[in-house]
Parts: sequence; structure tokens; C-alpha cells
Amino acid sequence: ELARVLQLKGYEHLPTLEKDVADLTARLDAMSPAERKQEHAWLAYSVYNKIIKKLEREAVEDFRIDFEDGFGNRPNDEEDATAVQAAGELAKGMQNGTISPFIGIRIKPFTEDLKARGVRTLDIFLTALLEQTGGKLPDNFVVMLPKVTIPEQMTTLVRLFEKLEQANGLAPGTLKMETMVEATQIIMDEEGRNPLMRIIRASEGRCVAAHFGTYDYTASAGITAKYQTMAHPVCDFAHHMTKVALGGTGIFLSDGATNVMPIGPHRGDNLTYEQLRENRESVHNAWRQGFHHTTHSLINGLYQGWDLNPAQLPMRYAATYSFFLSSYDDALFRLKTFVERAAISTLTGDIFDDAATGQGLLNFFLKALNCGAITEEEVLATGLTQEEIQSRSFFRILEGRRKQQA
Repeated sequence: ELARVLQLKGYEHLPTLEKDVADLTARLDAMSPAERKQEHAWLAYSVYNKIIKKLEREAVEDFRIDFEDGFGNRPNDEEDATAVQAAGELAKGMQNGTISPFIGIRIKPFTEDLKARGVRTLDIFLTALLEQTGGKLPDNFVVMLPKVTIPEQMTTLVRLFEKLEQANGLAPGTLKMETMVEATQIIMDEEGRNPLMRIIRASEGRCVAAHFGTYDYTASAGITAKYQTMAHPVCDFAHHMTKVALGGTGIFLSDGATNVMPIGPHRGDNLTYEQLRENRESVHNAWRQGFHHTTHSLINGLYQGWDLNPAQLPMRYAATYSFFLSSYDDALFRLKTFVERAAISTLTGDIFDDAATGQGLLNFFLKALNCGAITEEEVLATGLTQEEIQSRSFFRILEGRRKQQA
């Protein structure tokens, strides 16, 4: 069903009857990986099983406790109490070992109307958390500052960090931040320049990531609600400007989220056939949108993104695994040929490969390995050694091979 909805390669050959599905699954389970690859169902089988294993092992890699748009503007007493409660839940998660590897809090923006509320929430949250954990923060903890438009907002958060570190006995530089790219002003200023690097520098080395805010950005660009999606061309423009501005800086980049949830409109135990059909169609439509949006991000070189609901996670992993697995054989052939020849450039089939393309192919395997789409053995099938893979540089690989040949 997953393969048919997403139209994964070979989906038209898959059975629909429950018995036939069970028979095919049992047959595929008994095959070796090499044998399985010869079957029409290979991609669907592989993607499905990788999704299940990922959800069982580590469904969520990164998490933000959201006091901005996801929380909304509420009475001060309510936000104060929620900040304390959220700190308590995070402390429990740290104690039980149940939090995600990366975690943080998104506060309200440092605009004139909301800056005092953002400062207050962060102060209350961190104070309560550190009191309950004996002064310890979770690993990879960050503070997300949304709707940044000027460097001074980043500098203000740095000064706040310094006060909080001093007040709570944290070592200087402990607190890290990330910014959101969600306003046209952060892509181009009034003088026609991209201010992103100035904004990053204003963090004085504390900013580690930049995340795209799809809906705020499209709204700031004048896009009407119906067309505010991750696939809109104005988002592609913002993505490219961000990648160009921050390329080579080590700043972690992430795409935005799909706001269509895979949740049926009808609830209850005694639904009619028509209501069940509407639920199924609604969920499948959201599946398709999430899958295509994540694939679009991957094509544009953004390998991380956000989800708003747990039911969206399977489609993120479906898109990621499908993206890498469906291109594996072609990339394997091209990189293996390239490495074997160890030349400046080479013609493989009808696609001309040069050293830059070799780096792109190496990046493909590194990303595929990192997300779990392929194994280390499948990378080594390219003819590269572990040391060469770890170098992450195709130029160094070629240089080393030429020295060996000399």
C-alpha cells in the first residue's frame, strides 16, 4: 500500500490480496540481498523495512520544545507555568535516557512586542531545568531564535546567554543557538546584499544551525495561503541563497515542514464505508505531499527537515531511503569506474564526469551511509577503502591513487 500510494519503482507489479502479499514477503525474507535486488518488489520491500526499523530504533533524531508559533500567544502566567513543566519533563527524559540525540527550545522572537516574553521563558525554563538536573544540560542542547532580521537580535541573545551562564554556574560558551531563515530581509537587505553571514557572525561563534521557515518566509514574500508550500519557487531561491551564503562555514542547514497532516477527518469506532474511504484518501494525500516535499529538499541538497506530527515521520524516512536506494546502482557504477581510472575526468555512459562530479558521487555515498539507507559494505563496493571514505575528499582520494600508481 505504501508503494502504491507513493508510486515507488515496481509498485505496479505488487500484489493486492493479503495472502499474496504474505507469500511475497516470506519469499523476499528468505532471499539474500543480492537475490532480492532482482525482484520488482525490492525497493518497496527495502524502504518499508528500513522505515519500520528506524521508527523502532530512533524515530526522532532532533526535537524542539516550541514556545513560538506552535504554542502561540497565551497569558503570561500560563507560559510561565508551561516553561517550568516543560523543564521538568525534559529533566525526566534526561534521567530516563528517553530524549532525542539533539534537543532544544524555540523561544519567541526578539521583536519589539515579544522580546521580553522570549527572554523570560528562556530564563524560567533553563533555571528550572538546571535546578532539577544538578546544573547539567542535555547533550547537543540549542536555543532556536525565530524571525531574525538583523544582527543585533543575535547579539542580544549572546548577551543573555552570558548572564544565564553566570547565574546558573555554566561554563562560558556552553549555550548554543540557531537561527531561522523565515523573512525576506534575512536573504537580501535594503542594499541588495545577503546579510546571513553578518547575522551568523553576530552570534560570536555560538550559532550552529540555520533552519528554513516555509510559511513565514512565503508569507513575507506575499504568497497566498493556498500556495505556501515547501515546493514553491521562492523557497528554492531562499534555499540557494542560504547555501551560497553559508557554504563551507560548518553551519548545519535544515529545510522547513509540511503543514498537511496525515490524519483522517472522521473519528470514532462506527464509521461508515464512505467515512473510512475519506479518512484513507486524506491520509494518503498527506503521505504523498510529505514524501514529495522531502524528496524536493533532498534534490536541492537539504538533507534535514522538520515534521510537525509523529504521523509525518514515516514519509520523511520513505523519501530519504527511496532517494538513496533508487540511485545506488548508478552511483556505484559511476564512482567505481571513476576511482579505478583515477583520472582527472572520464566519460561514463553518456554522462561526463569530472573531479567535481566525483566529489558529488562521494557525497552521495556519505549521506546515504549517514542516514542508514546503505551499509558500510555497500560503500566499500565502490572500491574505496575506509580511510579514503573518511577523508571525505575526492581530490585527496585521486591524489593518493596517483601516488600509488607512480
